[in-house]
Amino acid sequence: MEIPVIDLTPYVDAVSGKFTCDEHLHPELKSVCLEVSRILKETGALLVRDPRCSTEDNDRFIDMMEKYFEQPEEVKRVQERPHQHYQVGSTPGGVEIPRSLVDLEMQKRLRALPKDRQPKIPTGPDLKSRYMWRVGPRPSKTRFQELNSEPVIPEGFPEWKKIMDSWGFKMISTVEAVAEMAAIGFGLPKDSFTNLMKLGPHLLAPTGSDLGSHGEEGTVFAGYHYDINFLTIHYKSKFPGLFIWLRNGEKIEVKVPDGCLLIQAGKQLEWMTAGDCKAGMHEVVVTDSTLRAIEAAKKENRSLWRVSSTLFSNVASDAVLKPLGHFAKSPLAENYPPMLAGDYFEKELSVINLKGKDGA
Repeated sequence: MEIPVIDLTPYVDAVSGKFTCDEHLHPELKSVCLEVSRILKETGALLVRDPRCSTEDNDRFIDMMEKYFEQPEEVKRVQERPHQHYQVGSTPGGVEIPRSLVDLEMQKRLRALPKDRQPKIPTGPDLKSRYMWRVGPRPSKTRFQELNSEPVIPEGFPEWKKIMDSWGFKMISTVEAVAEMAAIGFGLPKDSFTNLMKLGPHLLAPTGSDLGSHGEEGTVFAGYHYDINFLTIHYKSKFPGLFIWLRNGEKIEVKVPDGCLLIQAGKQLEWMTAGDCKAGMHEVVVTDSTLRAIEAAKKENRSLWRVSSTLFSNVASDAVLKPLGHFAKSPLAENYPPMLAGDYFEKELSVINLKGKDGA
């Protein structure tokens, strides 16, 4: 199955402050919103094209992050903030534990999949590094200060804040458009999700995977897992290797077309739809196509760091996470009891060791 591409241009042009509820939306655009919610429900992922997010913007961001990740480990260690659960600054490889390594129920489910649909079983923490950069304003008062900490700026990158903020805000704008379209498609008020995103701990969180040191076929950089946030967005990576699992259990290697962005459903969206839209499972593994991209990069003398322009959008930490609207009447709603988004987030961080012995 190929995931269709949704062009956001007509929606963005139509809703630029011109309507407050979905009744005023043109029928053709409303049908696109239904398509957005259908694709998210069936695949847990969505490919979009947004004219506000250009290849040039992404290239400038990736170039800077390649230079950052290529630095010696002792230099990057200065930006680590384990006491803040790595929610700002640098996260080194070997810290984040893939859920499939510790979740026994998940292990049972993945082993029940046909052999050709099973993920690579990780044997230890993820090899990938990460950098967390907060995007947008944070609440002046919150019970979850660690999730809303001040950003960390590394030395030697004079345009760091400008580039990070610019790219981060553009991708948040894309997420907000998708969130509105999904809400309409799910039969909810247009601002159901975006209202809860206000002052959320959104994080521009590029991952760095060192293909020069760990470029063997089958190497797992990000073990089989789901994301614990609302919606995750990425621009196209220079190196393939991302696999996702559809609702029916089918495993596909994601091929993001030029100029497009990948959206993935996170656990917060699953919570607010009472499981009608499941958090998408995915992994990042070195494949034969990755090896070909590595050889091409070597010939062109390009960086061998696989950098993803990942952004995690989140519900505000002090907002209540619960099934919304008609989803509250679902027989599955009892599996998603009301709780503060920050409480849920911190519970999940403990599982993946970002709030464990090394991060407390």
